Amino acid sequence: MRVSVIGGSSVGDERYEQAREVGRLLAERDYEVVCGGLSGVMEAAARGATEAGGHTIGILPGEDRQAANEYVETPIATGLGNARNALVVANGDAAIAIDGSTGTLSEIALALDAGKPVVGLDTHDVAGVEAVETPRAAVEYVESARQ
Repeated sequence: MRVSVIGGSSVGDERYEQAREVGRLLAERDYEVVCGGLSGVMEAAARGATEAGGHTIGILPGEDRQAANEYVETPIATGLGNARNALVVANGDAAIAIDGSTGTLSEIALALDAGKPVVGLDTHDVAGVEAVETPRAAVEYVESARQ
């Protein structure tokens, strides 16, 4: 299974560590992590997954694969700007949203429209998003929703 981890590109230490833990937990279950490939939640999730031996995919807004954070194993340059958000969620079987602003909100909407399970940690309060309190609860929710 692939899980899209979406969220803010600029986050504080607490959100960063939540995202890192999400990435670690996903990798420990042999799930691939898909993200936007840049900073903040994207970097933290990729870092956690990489540290646990997992595979990470970064769907980048620009045309330069080198722009990916150092924890992205497979960078995919798109040249699409924020339109790449559709590709981030299209390449996951579920989405975990952590924090975030309008870009995250668009990804949440796209995932919900596609009928994918979406779980949120301290993110937008949107109908259809399962709000949870911990990274473990987020991973367990996407696992149970995909069975």
